[in-house]
Amino acid sequence: MQTYLVDKTDNSVTLGFKNANITLITPLMKALYDIEDVAMVRYIDKHPELADKTLYVEVKSGDALDAVKKASQAVSDYYSEIKE
Repeated sequence: MQTYLVDKTDNSVTLGFKNANITLITPLMKALYDIEDVAMVRYIDKHPELADKTLYVEVKSGDALDAVKKASQAVSDYYSEIKE
């Protein structure tokens, strides 16, 4: 899966995902909703075979990209705790 920046404003960010599916994006969305400063998270899938999936994140304060990084780290930490 490749992630790229589509758009960034003072309080929002839109990320694109190549070769992604909702199974990978869902935990990230949940982790974003757990961050108090996140106002809105929107998953956009225009057509599964014609366009990349996108994730829109808007924050009340702070930097939206920082919120995505924090949520990504939380997801990584959660799954790294799984042991055999």
